Amino acid sequence: MPLDSTNFPLVWMSYDHGPDHDHDEDFEALEANLKRGAPFVVLTDSAPTEDHEHSQEEKKRTSLWMKKHKAELRTLVLAMIVIEPSAAKRLAFKPFGVAFAKFWGYPMRLASSREEAMEIAGKLLSERAGSATA
Repeated sequence: MPLDSTNFPLVWMSYDHGPDHDHDEDFEALEANLKRGAPFVVLTDSAPTEDHEHSQEEKKRTSLWMKKHKAELRTLVLAMIVIEPSAAKRLAFKPFGVAFAKFWGYPMRLASSREEAMEIAGKLLSERAGSATA
C-alpha cells in the first residue's frame, strides 16, 4: 500500500504492489502523515481485492501497529475514499466498509469517479476545518 503524500491532506494509496513490497515503508509513511497533526483523507483507485491474502505475520504486525496508533487514526484520518466506477462493485464493498471502519477506526467512503472522490474529500476536510474553528 504505497502512499503518495505530495498533495497532503489528500494522501493517495495504491494496492498495486509486487510480492517483495516492503510494508514497513508504508507504515512509516502513514506515521509521517499522522505526525503532521492535521486531518487528512486517504484516496485509492486501486481497491484491495478479496484474493489478496496477508500472511499471519502481516496481519499481526498490522493489528499491533493499528492498536498503537488507533487514537491518531480516529482523530486525523477522516476517511478512506475508494474510487470504483462499477456500481455493482461499490455495492459489494459496503459490507466490507463496516468491518474496515471497525478495524481502522475511520470510515470507508465509495466514489464512482475521481471527481466525486475529490468532492467527498473536500467536503470532509472543510467540515473538519469548520468544526475546528467553531
